[in-house]
This record gives sequence, C-alpha cells and structure tokens, in this order.
Amino acid sequence: MQPDSNSPSHGEFIASGSGPKSQRFLIPRSSMGRFLLKFTLMTIIGWVVGGIASIALEKTILELLSPPIGNPPTKWYFWIHFLNSGVFAVIFGADQGFVIHPYISGWLWMLATSTGWLIANSVSTAWINYISSMASSFNKTLSPNEILILGILSTISYIISGIWLGFSQWLVMRRYTVAAWWWNFLPSISFLLISILVWLLSLVQGWIPETNRDQIVYLIGQAFTSLILGVIPAIGLCTLKKNRT
Repeated sequence: MQPDSNSPSHGEFIASGSGPKSQRFLIPRSSMGRFLLKFTLMTIIGWVVGGIASIALEKTILELLSPPIGNPPTKWYFWIHFLNSGVFAVIFGADQGFVIHPYISGWLWMLATSTGWLIANSVSTAWINYISSMASSFNKTLSPNEILILGILSTISYIISGIWLGFSQWLVMRRYTVAAWWWNFLPSISFLLISILVWLLSLVQGWIPETNRDQIVYLIGQAFTSLILGVIPAIGLCTLKKNRT
C-alpha cells in the first residue's frame, strides 16, 4: 500500500517542530536563544528594581520609626530586614515568572523563588553572623590565616545556602520536568561563581581610582551578580526535559 500523498514525510514531520523529539525539552529549541536573553534581562531588571524598592522601603520605615521612639530595638532591625528581603524576593521572582510562565506556572515560580530566596538569605546570614560572633569571642587580634579561614567558612555558608533556593524551585519544577533533581544544586553553582567574582574584584580593585573605587566595585559586583543569576538558571532551564505524562 502506498503512503498517502497528502501526509508529511518523516523528515518534514520532525522539521515542522511537531515531532516527539521537538517536545523533549521544556524550552523548545527554536525558542532557546530568545528565552535565554529575555530571562537574563528580566532577572537583571528584577535585581535592580527589587533592590531599589527594598532600600527605599527600609529608609521609609526607619524614618517613620526613629522620631517617636528613638533608635529602634535591635530585634526590629531583623524584621525590617526580613520585610525588605521579602519585597526584593517577590519582585525578583515575579520578573522571572513573567518570562517562564509559558512553560511553568509563573505564580508558582514567583512563590517558590521568593520563599527559597528568603530562606537561603536568612540561613546564610545566620551562619555568617555566628562565624563573626565566634571570631569576636576570641578577644584577640586575628592572624591573617585565621581571618582567611573564617572568610572561607562564611563563603561556604553562603554557597551552601543556595540549596534552599534550588529545593524550593525544584518542588514546582518537578511537576513539569523529568530528572530535574540536579536543580537543587544549581543556585549554589551561581553563588559559587558570584563568590569567585567577588574574590577577583578584590584582586583588581587596586587598579581602580581610589576616589570612586567603592562605588565602581559595588556597581560592577551588582551587575555581574545579576547577570550570573540570570544566565545560569536560563541555561539550566534550556537543558531540562519536559514531563509528558
């Protein structure tokens, strides 16, 4: 029996993008480049807007509290910082969710990202504060080797905290993808690269004019941090396989 002359050939079937292989990836191959660019751009925008909003909110709250009660109690700073971090995390997650919503629920991604970011930030801050308090308890001037060890411990705490962000996002992602267990560790890779970037900046900051050194180093660090937090997850999303069940 001859095949129907009106039916597409196998090559045409695959080339048209309707074949099984074209559906294996969460992000279609034809959309990967555009998705990577949009996801990275929106991550940078979320980082900038979220940072500005959180700083403005903190300044406003402190201005409202300071006149009537003087210096707020120390515990208030924790809750103010937590609120500011929450505002930043929601904006950051919402910007990413805006791009990812055709493939994964944007609302769930925003919720997972903001929750994971808050937990990761709180855990890393708690560990870094503990390490700092431990250093202060020595009641002596620390040697360069001791300072280096404590700095490495703080960096490791920061990197490991990324697992909380990855785990929160994975809880959503597992509904849409297969074999995505490695996503739990992807944010830690981003945090590792950010830590390396900070270290490299510390090595080359002597080349920057002293007048504006702090501002320039800060802006460069923020720019590359937001870039890393956009590019690495975007690449990871482009490698994920779609759950077809």
